[in-house]
Amino acid sequence: MYKKIAILFILIILISCNKEIIDDSNPVPQDSQFITAVDISRYPEISKTNPIFYDTEGNQKDFLTILKENGVNTIRLRLWVNPANEHSGFNEVKQFAQTLKNYGFAIWLTLHYSDTWADPGKQNTPTQWQNFDFPALKNIVYNYTKKVVSEIQPSYIQIGNEINTGFLHPYGNITSNYQQFIDLMHQGVKAVRENANDCKIILHFAGIENANWFYNKVKSIDYDIIGLSYYPIWHGKSLATLKTTMQDLSNSYNKKVVIAETAYPFTLQWNDWTTNIVGLNSQLILPTYPATTEGQRMFIKEIKNIAKGVKNGIGFCYWGAELIAWKGNQSKNASPWENQALFNFNNKALPALSEFKNE
Repeated sequence: MYKKIAILFILIILISCNKEIIDDSNPVPQDSQFITAVDISRYPEISKTNPIFYDTEGNQKDFLTILKENGVNTIRLRLWVNPANEHSGFNEVKQFAQTLKNYGFAIWLTLHYSDTWADPGKQNTPTQWQNFDFPALKNIVYNYTKKVVSEIQPSYIQIGNEINTGFLHPYGNITSNYQQFIDLMHQGVKAVRENANDCKIILHFAGIENANWFYNKVKSIDYDIIGLSYYPIWHGKSLATLKTTMQDLSNSYNKKVVIAETAYPFTLQWNDWTTNIVGLNSQLILPTYPATTEGQRMFIKEIKNIAKGVKNGIGFCYWGAELIAWKGNQSKNASPWENQALFNFNNKALPALSEFKNE
């Protein structure tokens, strides 16, 4: 009798242990990872000047290693169709994405569907895609997107960048050609769904005002994540409104929400002669977040807290982390963003970078 009980007890222990081993072997679902991302799209170009970077302790280190050690887990990269040079083109982005994967970063691609910058003010159709009829353009969008996801295999992908006004103008203008805009979006989404196993689709709106109008317009699209840009200089100085908007959008459309772009200065000084985007106290959230290293850190901390505090908030991305004055301090055509990078004027990692650790 006792022998049978002992054998039964041993079997229960073995089954329990075996179950734990099976559970532990399961991969962590992508959705469970809080995104702490940086957009470093210009780094391949900057790296050609061989800048030396330092960690927060002043130790010389590889740029990507510094990001990784400070908790960055995802890298966002823009992709242009046929840029004027190789930068942000398909070959460069594909090669850089593989390098980043070797470091252990997840890849987040933002497809501009343009040869250059696409944003609410301009959504220019690539030169080689112009003069096609609309059915042909839909096929082009599908095939291009298929190539991107098949060859680069990102974890996240944006169908368009800051598409407040649509994309691929004039064909996909959201106000004047709404149905064509939806049809083109469907083609991009279809290409992802049919050619990528676990790539999450982001629809990206710049700002928070009128965001509800936009996401109501795209409610027929099959996507996963609402992405918002938030810069105080352009989108208002209320972080409370940002949080409320994120929560309202998540509730209304039952989607995950990510802050797709944000940034903040650590100084109002310049490190080259290229005019900076942010340079005035009137562009800041004062007195809470001054243009100091501590002010920048506290801003990023609050951005992270907002993303974590919103139901279905899944993370944030800092834009221009790499944009040091890489052409030297006399350049008039280099970085308008060096005072908002995550490295100071000596290329030393700033305290704000420590806020990317998911603690």
